Amino acid sequence: MPKNTIIDKTLGYELETSTLTKRDRKQLNIFERKVYRGILGPVYDNEKENWRILTNNEIYAKVKKPTITETIRLHRLRWFGQVQRMEQNRIPKRLMGMNLETRPTGRPRNRWQDEVKEDGSIVGGEVWQEKVYDREEWKKLLRTARNHRILHMPNGMNE
Repeated sequence: MPKNTIIDKTLGYELETSTLTKRDRKQLNIFERKVYRGILGPVYDNEKENWRILTNNEIYAKVKKPTITETIRLHRLRWFGQVQRMEQNRIPKRLMGMNLETRPTGRPRNRWQDEVKEDGSIVGGEVWQEKVYDREEWKKLLRTARNHRILHMPNGMNE
């Protein structure tokens, strides 16, 4: 499907190092469903004897692929694993350990590390950070998360 090769790859690569707000995730999921509706087209409803667009659940049932936000979250975890296994003198590894911002008063915005910790605990439980250093175990964990759609939050929670 062209959508999977173009949009997922571009957005997944671009957004793996940034944070997504709830609004961002919602907008990305709306855009993705709009693209899928255009590709899949309307369906004929025999009960009402008319054409209608697919519901969100029907789209996800037909496509059987991770949503764009799931893909971004998996890319983020993949990148985290790569950086954690790097030598200490590498720039990405040094930058990950640095605190580059002062946090304002009030409710602070989520940081990249906060989102990685949240996604990592969902995917790998309490011991997820130990699995990062074994490359094959980490790849297996992320593959399982993708195939079983562990990061998928139904009913709009992922939006």
